[in-house]
Amino acid sequence: MVEVVGEDITEKHRLPVRKLVAASVGNAVEWYDWTVYATFSTYIANALFEPGSKALLATFATYALAFFFRPLGGFLLGRFADTRGRRPAMILTIVAMAGASLAIGVLPTFGQVGWLAPVLLLVARIVQGLSMGGEVSNASAYLAEIAPSARRGRYSAFFYISTGSAVLIASLLGYSLNSTLGKAAMQDYGWRIPFVIGGVLGLVGLVLRRALDETEQFEDNKDKARRLTNPLMLTLRQHPKAVGQLIGFTMLSTLCYYTFFSALTPFAINTRKADDSDVFLALSIGTALFVVLQYPMGAIADRFGRKPQLLVWAAAIAVTSYPLSTLVRPGSANLIVVFCVGLGFYTAMTSIAPAIMSELFPTELRGLGIGAWYNLTVALFGGTAPLVVTALADAGASTIFFWYLTGAAVIAFFVILTLPETKGTDLR
Repeated sequence: MVEVVGEDITEKHRLPVRKLVAASVGNAVEWYDWTVYATFSTYIANALFEPGSKALLATFATYALAFFFRPLGGFLLGRFADTRGRRPAMILTIVAMAGASLAIGVLPTFGQVGWLAPVLLLVARIVQGLSMGGEVSNASAYLAEIAPSARRGRYSAFFYISTGSAVLIASLLGYSLNSTLGKAAMQDYGWRIPFVIGGVLGLVGLVLRRALDETEQFEDNKDKARRLTNPLMLTLRQHPKAVGQLIGFTMLSTLCYYTFFSALTPFAINTRKADDSDVFLALSIGTALFVVLQYPMGAIADRFGRKPQLLVWAAAIAVTSYPLSTLVRPGSANLIVVFCVGLGFYTAMTSIAPAIMSELFPTELRGLGIGAWYNLTVALFGGTAPLVVTALADAGASTIFFWYLTGAAVIAFFVILTLPETKGTDLR
């Protein structure tokens, strides 16, 4: 919820870089850990599941199941953040995610303990799912609440600068480890290295987040939030349009994210028989572009508006999804085009995602409102994306997925048409 104000966007302003980095680095660790699982899924399948043709499918089923704990984490940690503070909620999520990442890095193999291995993996992934459910909503709310109204797009851009940087690190690790260790060593121990690194990065994120101040928005509204009863139902009764809008554009956003950052890697390698190193190199280049474009796109949205930018994104994904899928084949050049075009268009959304989501709900419901409905949508559409791609590929119908993405883009386009323009407004 927003109120219009007249802040001058041309007025000189110094970004609180240290605070933005401190808030965003935790998000980077969260997304690094989440992405590493998908990036190294082939090796996880061979190490932790019963050998056979369905091992990779089982790995992605575990990936998908963990997503369904994200709405619960979003609800619990979102409510915790609305009543107890953004800062303690963000500290809790970084500790849980990093601990689970370290646990995955030292799990025994299927050959050593049998079915206990995938069970332990599932437990660690559930912890990560709960943690991620709270992380996205609370980090988004924090960035939006500390931002001046006319610069919320710029501040929001740091959210996916951190996310993209984390994915880039995971991708570069995949490329370098595959290039230097070879497949035998990667299968033996190499796939564990990124998860252990994730645990170490979590300590850095914890130290930085402990130094953050609480937001004034929270302090001014915490008593109101604590007096609310049944806040989830309040989001439906008082803000049903906002809930529907959040679900509509998040459906496309999460499909874009998991298509380009997760599902395309195993699809290109296992289905289209592209070289591992070519795929990791193309993803790395596309991700670097993704990071570089975040801040400029956030600034553009602050100047010209959120709505036109989102409409361009949805239309572009609708038009390019299937043509890009035909370029997923052996050869680094065409793979670079796929990742750069897809992720380049996606920045129109990601650069302002925290702003857009935070502007939908009042402060006393912001953490829970985003946390519950965003994560439910991500679980339904994003968490199942790699599983759907793999299942369709096994059935010889892999291109259907890209028509599925196109359909989501068309729906999102019409949902975005219903959004009010919120640039230059104050959060309520």
